[in-house]
Amino acid sequence: MGPTDARDLLERARAGFAPDPGANRTVPLVERGEAGPGLLLALALEERAVVAADRRAFLRLAERAAGMPRCAAYYAELARGEEMAAERLDHFVRAVEQLTDSPREARGGGDGGQGYEPRPGCQAYPAFVAWLALNAAPAGTVLALAANFSAWGGYCGRIAKGLREHYGMDDTACGFFDLFAGPSPEHEGTVLAAVQEWSDAGRIDEAAVRTHGRLLRSYEAGFWDALLDGR
Repeated sequence: MGPTDARDLLERARAGFAPDPGANRTVPLVERGEAGPGLLLALALEERAVVAADRRAFLRLAERAAGMPRCAAYYAELARGEEMAAERLDHFVRAVEQLTDSPREARGGGDGGQGYEPRPGCQAYPAFVAWLALNAAPAGTVLALAANFSAWGGYCGRIAKGLREHYGMDDTACGFFDLFAGPSPEHEGTVLAAVQEWSDAGRIDEAAVRTHGRLLRSYEAGFWDALLDGR
């Protein structure tokens, strides 16, 4: 396989697992400034749990892909990104807690959300990523995750715009979402190199990619639904 074939695999995965544009009911609320402080804080605190779990999952995938250095590098890069995301997320939590109309219970009692109870519907996504880290072939997981991250990045860009326009949040408060919103040529190159490496080794199981991508898309949608529905 040549480089164009790796890109074709990646683009087909992204197109095949793209979410329904109208399915996410939560992000438009932030875009329009209609999301209350409780919803914003729930988003931050659910993401705090997701980020911590995903970081460990990506480190495990990097270990399992040790025989394929480019694939291992991709997962190591994802793990480093989650570390940075965790730091930026704390700024968002503090910014939401400062919203003047935020009731004590929505603010988590002003304790940074330490007493917050995660919602099962939100944590199904990282639970499945952890399952992939333990059970799935790293090759197919690269494609499924890359496709999901494209949708996630789009959501982050829209959220960051809404936070600035309607909630008066600055670059520091929006840093978590900015981190994922912007396309990175360097990251794209890392993804393509990982896909190419596994393709050349004949280890990409397209049926598994379809299954993993479909489930990730479903769990991603469930995350946003659970935020809005409180379940």
